[in-house]
Amino acid sequence: MNMRTVRLFLAVTLSIFICPIARAELKWEQTTVELHPAVTDKEAVGHFKYQNTGNKPVRFQSVHTSCGCTAAQTQKDEVPPGEKGEITATFKIGDRTGTQVKTVTVDTDDPVNATTVLTLKAVIPQVLQINPGFVFWGQGEAPKPKTIVVRVGKDFSVKQLKVTSSSPDFETKVAQTGKGQFKVDVQPHDTSRDMAATLTIQPEGSSKTFYATARVTNVPAVQ
Repeated sequence: MNMRTVRLFLAVTLSIFICPIARAELKWEQTTVELHPAVTDKEAVGHFKYQNTGNKPVRFQSVHTSCGCTAAQTQKDEVPPGEKGEITATFKIGDRTGTQVKTVTVDTDDPVNATTVLTLKAVIPQVLQINPGFVFWGQGEAPKPKTIVVRVGKDFSVKQLKVTSSSPDFETKVAQTGKGQFKVDVQPHDTSRDMAATLTIQPEGSSKTFYATARVTNVPAVQ
């Protein structure tokens, strides 16, 4: 092998090593977002930002959420090299309270990280704590009142509570037992047959509605 051939061989070999390899790579700022919506908010929106740090475009193949109460939207179908963007996840709060965790699964043509799971955590203020949420009587049991205790969340103020029964077979009576605490006495007219009612609990000044259940079962009462 002469000197000219050796130099050509070395030049080709060196070019192979220093030539950049085309790749797509989507980097996320964060894959988990925690939100603390106000009690009056109807939805919680999380923003998941990303950047294509590779040198070839990244294409989104699918984006789907873990439940029907959450929707996800991309800004674009394809992300050119160096460009940034975000996926927004919108969670419909409805009557939900407490900690809600929803996910968004993102599939791309990124050969290294084809699938990314984004997590949206919404901590929703709990206006009321209801215990128990279900009261019942056995068939033939004495139709005496049973009590549901309702406690108001520490960051809220409720002076009155309205409770209604979906069935005239049950009566309800509300009394305040202390600051931020109520008792709801529920009483069936009789226990001779199977019957049930949904109890709607509405705090004064709040748009949220809460529920409990009362029922007379067809199982005879234990004497």
